[in-house]
Amino acid sequence: KLYCVSGHVEKPGVYEFACGVNLLEVIETAGGVWKGRSLKAVIPGGVSSKILRADECDVSKTFDSMKEAGTMLGSAGMIVLDETTCMVDALWNVLRFFRHESCGQCTPCREGIGWMEKIVGRIERGEGREGDLDTLLDIAAKMQGTTICAFSDAAAWPAESYTLKFRSEFEEHIAMKGCPMKIGVSGR
Repeated sequence: KLYCVSGHVEKPGVYEFACGVNLLEVIETAGGVWKGRSLKAVIPGGVSSKILRADECDVSKTFDSMKEAGTMLGSAGMIVLDETTCMVDALWNVLRFFRHESCGQCTPCREGIGWMEKIVGRIERGEGREGDLDTLLDIAAKMQGTTICAFSDAAAWPAESYTLKFRSEFEEHIAMKGCPMKIGVSGR
């Protein structure tokens, strides 16, 4: 099976492994996390797959093990994120992509993705409000399984997983009225 490895690795590229290879082995073959930094997260199967925190990445890349880990193998296109990655900005980037690519036929997809993108963008710009994260999760939950194709689900899954797995980072953005990594006061 071919695995595309991109993001914060020393040697991004396409690598061939037997199905079932450990996700961490794939990262190591790609030269490991770049610049001597630590692994923060991995998007294991394209941007529609639910994100894995670093402590969840010791898993084999099979359909069943990825499902057990709460994500999917998907396209096997991995994106490695290092410790300096702002997860709010990363999600905002993913949602901007999905908003642009939505055909707009189904209301949950057209309106839901746009709404989520506006909320996350507002949080990243330092204008987040109390209740934004619960609203974001509610929108994502209501988008799943409600449209003609799976595109709505594909946008809802990352929104849900980034928010749940990195909630404290989102809350920090709201409390500090901006990105701690850009403000420069974060201990990360």
